[in-house]
Amino acid sequence: MRPRRKDSLTGKLLSAAVHSVERRLLSDNFNISNQTPYRTIHRDGIMSVRHYQPLGVDEIRVGNEPLSVSPHCFRVPVLLVPPLAATSMIFDLLPQRSLVRYLLARGFDVYLVDWGEVTADHSDLSLETYVLDWMPAALEAVRDDSGQADVSIFAYCMGGLLSLMYAAASGDRHIRNMVTVASPVDMHQMGIAGGFLSAVYRPAQIVSGVLNVSLLDLPARYFHIPGWMNALAFKLTNPVGSLVSSLELAVNLWDRDYVKVHSTMQKWFNDMVDYPGETIKGMVVHMALNNRMARGSIRLGGEKATFDRIDCALLAFAGETDKLVRVPAAHKVMDIVASEDREFCVVPGGHAGVFAGASAPENTWRISADWLSKRSD
Repeated sequence: MRPRRKDSLTGKLLSAAVHSVERRLLSDNFNISNQTPYRTIHRDGIMSVRHYQPLGVDEIRVGNEPLSVSPHCFRVPVLLVPPLAATSMIFDLLPQRSLVRYLLARGFDVYLVDWGEVTADHSDLSLETYVLDWMPAALEAVRDDSGQADVSIFAYCMGGLLSLMYAAASGDRHIRNMVTVASPVDMHQMGIAGGFLSAVYRPAQIVSGVLNVSLLDLPARYFHIPGWMNALAFKLTNPVGSLVSSLELAVNLWDRDYVKVHSTMQKWFNDMVDYPGETIKGMVVHMALNNRMARGSIRLGGEKATFDRIDCALLAFAGETDKLVRVPAAHKVMDIVASEDREFCVVPGGHAGVFAGASAPENTWRISADWLSKRSD
């Protein structure tokens, strides 16, 4: 009797059934993120700072293409700054689609600030906590560990806004370079949501003045947003894509490698982190309604942070099909900083794709690494 081929219909159905049960009971078996070795160099509560170790190989694969590991190591280290809702796994997402591994291979000394797992017990974490406490602590840890005063920052979405606010508040002269990806500096330009914010800005000011009440005066616990709500809001920006992704998984459930990649990507979208209530209050009032960043300054901890204090080299990206952070929202950073060396790029991808999609290595990553390499020795 001829043996049954593994790729027969029966074999595929059996594999699909096994994978379906395993995904439900042992989901971590399909998570292939965060595989690059690192050591923790600093910790403050739920926040920590990582230093990634050298690759120890001569070549890595990025997508389907080989990339030689550079023997040269740039002097200026790079600090990766994630957004608040997504976990740090997005920087080391897949073995063949890892920004961490890509930058290491290109010769950079790579660090990352991990904001940690926020819960309802952390409602009192504020913008000031991230910008005035944790950002300077993270940069100090990088400088102490690397022995270098100058540091480059590579930040995604809200991480870019936190980095800009830190630079504006601190006047840190040793931020050598900054890269922001899909960071909505002008929140009144964020499509439908931006139009709504722009429309209610004046009425909200009038109501607040007449009633002498502010959202900032209300308890933080009322504004705490659980991670599942962040995940739902993100998926609603592309409901068709979410449906297609589920259908593709059903068709390819027999392929273990495909399921690993799909499950890891879905972990990004499904396992989002809570937004602390105090941070949401600051974001809604200062950044969304009053659009303070786009206006050039924001008040943090009683101090006025002005963005024309920022004069480091700046590279900003927007995704050409990003429905969450439209191109004008990200481009506004070009108008508020004083940097003479600044550049804006529109590259393929939506809000996730521009940062970690299949085309990101050839676009956002390559452009960033080329740009940083000229400014990091």
